[in-house]
Amino acid sequence: MPLALLALAIGAFGIGTTEFVIMGVLPQVADDFGVSIPTAGWLVTGYALGVVLGAPLLTVLGTKVSRKKMLMFLMTLFVIGNALSAAAPVFGVMLIGRVVASLAHGAFFGIGSVVAADLVVPEKKASAISLMFMGLTIANIVGVPAGTFVGQAVGWRVTFAVVASLGIVGFLGVARLVPDTGRPETDNIRNEFAAFRNVQVWLATAMTVLGYGGVFAAITYITPMMTEVAGYTEGAVTWLLVLFGVGMFCGNLIGGRFADRALMPMLFTSLGALALALLLFTATAHNKVLAAITLTLIGALGFATVPPLQKWVLDQASAAPTLASAANIGAFNLGNALAAWLGGMVIAAGLGYTSPNWVGALLSGTALLLSFLAAFLDRRTRTRVPGSAVTASERARQAPAGLGR
Repeated sequence: MPLALLALAIGAFGIGTTEFVIMGVLPQVADDFGVSIPTAGWLVTGYALGVVLGAPLLTVLGTKVSRKKMLMFLMTLFVIGNALSAAAPVFGVMLIGRVVASLAHGAFFGIGSVVAADLVVPEKKASAISLMFMGLTIANIVGVPAGTFVGQAVGWRVTFAVVASLGIVGFLGVARLVPDTGRPETDNIRNEFAAFRNVQVWLATAMTVLGYGGVFAAITYITPMMTEVAGYTEGAVTWLLVLFGVGMFCGNLIGGRFADRALMPMLFTSLGALALALLLFTATAHNKVLAAITLTLIGALGFATVPPLQKWVLDQASAAPTLASAANIGAFNLGNALAAWLGGMVIAAGLGYTSPNWVGALLSGTALLLSFLAAFLDRRTRTRVPGSAVTASERARQAPAGLGR
């Protein structure tokens, strides 16, 4: 494994921690600033919207510099945002800090995916992307529970100060280990936007929104579901989220490994199984043991879709992949926001705390249908266009090793 992937994974660990740890310390933040829990919830919403907006914006602005320099800038932005949150004197300043930190999120994973794929031979691209995202999954196993514990024990400000220090480590790792490979393939902004003329890029983005949204339809309301339906205590929810994180970790590795061998079959399997698991969760949520097993499975299946979807975008936008890759990362957070909204609607309609699982199953099932459409269009294109029977990834695999890199 190239050491540069470790540097990217460290940055991903810090970003993953700051994204989700706020949920664990939200009551303490609300008490300190004297605001309600719903008002404090804007720290979550503001972060998600910042990712959606920041991913394409900063990626476009970064077309004039090397990817390494852009990654270093993004980690600097991440450190500033979390330091501002840690020292915020009023709620509004902390909200600004959260948004500043979130701006780095989408662009870091988008550009980092391209860098990770370029570090290895073509047939290992999905595995390399999954290794970078491994930092995000480990954050849900270690970073978020640890950050929540620290925040509850000695104060939430310490949590964000520690996260800012993780950003410094990530910055130093990128500066030392990531090779300076020059500017992106194109420094023309029009060329980057031209990637969106490909319907496959839009299909992949839609699959990301719906597939990963299916996961968050359930996970957003996991606390009331587990306490009111399964019968767990509130303290046990933290360990349930650790199980969810373990599932994400395993699913990410499996998705990366098998996407290199058979990308679309892996996507079909993970999306179909995810929709089925979410349907089953409606029933298994009434049993403690089955609920814990199903939650772990949902985490695994949900994140098994990430490497194949990200690689599919890179393959389809091979001439100008940076913006398309970053936009796809933003799509994950758009899916989070959409699923949380829809899940809240069905709960408010009186359908019960397990009803978001039905929403999630519907979203993931729709993503599965879109994946069938994407595969059909790709097969038809390769059949009709002369010389296109070989995919972009296969052409890269057949090229000399130096050109492949």
